[in-house]
Amino acid sequence: MKKLSLIQLILINLIAGFWGCAQKINNPTLQSTKKWIKYEGSPVLGGGNLGTVFDICVLKDDETYKMYCSWRPQKSIAVSISKDGKNWSDPEIVLSPLETSKWEQDLNRPVVVYKDGKYHMWYTGQADGQSRIGYAISEDGYHFERQSLEPVLSPDTPWEKVAVMCPHVIWDKKEKIFKMWYSGDEQYEPDAIGYATSHDGLNWDKFDKNPVFQADPEKSWEQYKVTACQVIKRKKDYLMFYIGFHDINFAQIGMARSPNGIDNWERYPQNPIITPTPVGWDASATYKPFAIQEKDCWMLWYNGRNEALEQIGLAIYDNHDLDF
Repeated sequence: MKKLSLIQLILINLIAGFWGCAQKINNPTLQSTKKWIKYEGSPVLGGGNLGTVFDICVLKDDETYKMYCSWRPQKSIAVSISKDGKNWSDPEIVLSPLETSKWEQDLNRPVVVYKDGKYHMWYTGQADGQSRIGYAISEDGYHFERQSLEPVLSPDTPWEKVAVMCPHVIWDKKEKIFKMWYSGDEQYEPDAIGYATSHDGLNWDKFDKNPVFQADPEKSWEQYKVTACQVIKRKKDYLMFYIGFHDINFAQIGMARSPNGIDNWERYPQNPIITPTPVGWDASATYKPFAIQEKDCWMLWYNGRNEALEQIGLAIYDNHDLDF
């Protein structure tokens, strides 16, 4: 009788450990780094007639997920819709480049914040070997209007060189300000992460001790560069998902945390958390993470590259808490 109870207990624990988000990935072939499991249906968007779709930001309401992304063949920002985070509609362009502009002939790397009934987008505009950040607003999440014909953030300090890009923005309700983490330095894969704040989303003050997050040369997987982060404000700290580069081509995804989102960053001891799968669709690099905490798990979308083609995949962490 005691033996039977022990077996039952073991079975219950095993079932509990794989229940919840494990159902969401439809019995996947498990490809995991630590507790992050790659969804076997990945890539979930891109390739085929769409070509390269990359650098995502995901919003979720009661019924749907909205994924804002860069659609490279169209040089535009687009949105796709999903009910489950796995099956996505084809991209629909929400903001196109301006042919007459001197700084946004190619648009990419958006972040969208829903605040006060409006969708606030910051995006990267590229032209003539430089990158800058622009700002647009939408009432419905599909039709965006630029708030300025000039960039709201430009490379104007020595460490930024020719590029500021990959903005990630949150609205801090307590402090009543927008907080932005952005990447700067080189045009082809920036080198480090800076920080800026704004009261209106249009006028930004850069932190005077930028960059706030740089590569750790003691850690081989990110020794070359760190870039393109997502930052989530938690009760006691700020959680960052970011890209670490071993060299210019090989990238993986890691986590870090900070008490204030500016300094004293602590890396996750088991970094990297998402790595390329040999011979897979993401065999060359894993880039640009964006994660959402669900009731029973975390869902993380990311860029995967195989040779020249970048597509979007999904990884799931099978617990509400990250233990970090």
